[in-house]
Amino acid sequence: IIPKTLMCKEITGETVGEVRPVANMHQRKAEMARHSDCFIALPGGYGTLEELLEVITWAQLGIHEKPVGLLNVDGYYNYLLTFIDKAVDDGFIKPPQRHIIVSAPNARELVQKLEDYVPVHDGVVAKARWEVEQVELNASLQSEISR
Repeated sequence: IIPKTLMCKEITGETVGEVRPVANMHQRKAEMARHSDCFIALPGGYGTLEELLEVITWAQLGIHEKPVGLLNVDGYYNYLLTFIDKAVDDGFIKPPQRHIIVSAPNARELVQKLEDYVPVHDGVVAKARWEVEQVELNASLQSEISR
């Protein structure tokens, strides 16, 4: 799932699977969320961090109950996890919400943790309302794509 404007700049999946062009990054994220069973972040840069924090926030708000995993290769995400623990200690993140994120140093352990994940149930946004809003948004975005 890739915004049309990035198709010439990125590998678009001809050799790795289906390519689904969308109008923009917001629609990309919504489509990825709709079609996923979980979210996994591999070591990456700003884009990875932005998408990771967004899906964590969505879980915090109750928009989805899918697990969010960090493949913490060679401790890549240790400083981020320390930051999140500090935010919990300082009262910016509720302690149960710390468990939205699972991490492991290898894929086998991470998959096991994702399979064992139990969602945090203190969200503030009704999932059904969110889904209705997304359907409406996607209808308007689909008309943008066809232009």
